[in-house]
Amino acid sequence: MLLTVDIGNTNIHLGVFAGFGDHAELIRDWRIHTQPNYTADELALLLRGLLGSDVEQVTAVATLSTVPSLLREMRVTAPRYFGNGPHVLLEPGVRTGVPLLVDNPKEVGTDRVANALAVHENFPDRPCIVVACGTATVVDAVSAKGELLGGAIAPGINLGVAALSEHTVTVRKVELRPPRSVVGKNTVEALQSGILYGFAGQIDGLVNRVRRDVAGFDGNDVAVVATGYLAPLMVGEAATITDHHPHLTLDGLRRVYERSKKR
Repeated sequence: MLLTVDIGNTNIHLGVFAGFGDHAELIRDWRIHTQPNYTADELALLLRGLLGSDVEQVTAVATLSTVPSLLREMRVTAPRYFGNGPHVLLEPGVRTGVPLLVDNPKEVGTDRVANALAVHENFPDRPCIVVACGTATVVDAVSAKGELLGGAIAPGINLGVAALSEHTVTVRKVELRPPRSVVGKNTVEALQSGILYGFAGQIDGLVNRVRRDVAGFDGNDVAVVATGYLAPLMVGEAATITDHHPHLTLDGLRRVYERSKKR
């Protein structure tokens, strides 16, 4: 089995795949809070504890991290606690088959590369827009050929909520759920309306600008795919989202690993 580890700034998303290629299946996944000071041994203890009796079946690990300190620790964790692999750490310079048509490919987050690979494989020969809802809201354009053309990065929903709570005296954090009406009748509902519908409008605005301004994205075949731990809040609220793939990044990691094995 393959263990995939997507280490983000807020969460670590883990998944275990059985099978290979078209027969691969995500059989379990977990999401835990990111602690940037984890050591390699602490990461191993955490991962092995979640895997339980399945740990002995894991023969390879595929990892990416937007937290440099944890990527460094995973270099130690994977071979020390999960055998000799092969293990894949997705970082700049690793061959993925995704053309990065940007000014500096090394600046592109590896999670964005994994998403581009997965979305192109899941929606072949179609232009795709990936909407990743996490610490940041990232809207990326992927051509019908699988090229990552670039994207837009905006503060994420939780960052907006935290900033509002931190810098205002009377505003508090609220449960993020749709209010009774877009016109809130109390402070809680007004906050819920502004946050949910405001960020949904931001996504729709960015997606519509991509469709208007980027060649090849103005047709009816464009897939707008939401992913990330906050995506469920936006699915149904952002009118431009056509599909929801909660495990898109893990799927991309699996595909990077499989491509490395074929080579």
